[in-house]
Amino acid sequence: MAQEIIVAGIVGSLREDSKTRIAVRTALEGAAESGAVTRLIDLRDYDLPYCNEDEEDSTAVQRLQRDVGPAHGLILGTPEYHGGYSGILKNAIDLMGFDEFEGKIVGLVGVSGGSLGASQALQGLRIIGRALHAWVIPQQASIPQASENLAIDSPNRDYFERRLREVGRQVARFAALHSSDEAIEFLRAWEEAPSNPGADD
Repeated sequence: MAQEIIVAGIVGSLREDSKTRIAVRTALEGAAESGAVTRLIDLRDYDLPYCNEDEEDSTAVQRLQRDVGPAHGLILGTPEYHGGYSGILKNAIDLMGFDEFEGKIVGLVGVSGGSLGASQALQGLRIIGRALHAWVIPQQASIPQASENLAIDSPNRDYFERRLREVGRQVARFAALHSSDEAIEFLRAWEEAPSNPGADD
């Protein structure tokens, strides 16, 4: 990549043995394979307050915003709880906003203890991404029965790791394209080009 691209992965789980953390790390490996500089944002390290106007200027919130802000691409990771994404991830997103998300490429990964995976949780995050004017890539990785499928000796681990890495690779690639001066100049020229005189025929 001609320009340094930063991809940050946010772990939406506080569990010490979090499978979400494994999933996000694996996706970041894919981003690194595509040339991105990667950062793991582990929400366990931030001691964030609950979102309210009185806490928006807290040191922990400012640190989170400072760590996420420079990223060109984001990977959001969550466990699925009762058909939705985790409260800790929602709280972290609510403590941020357009400055951290608008115009950025976002990839989604989720884990579940059940056999249906985390698709509903990821659908909710997709809606949040649109609300924050982010570009959420179509590719996502939903890992069912994560304790078994992400175990070291699991016969399915390679398959799910490939899916996770592909999310990271796509986030890095699209972030590079989206940040490319050449691509931006092409889009600007295309928008300013005269209309096709035969378009009305």
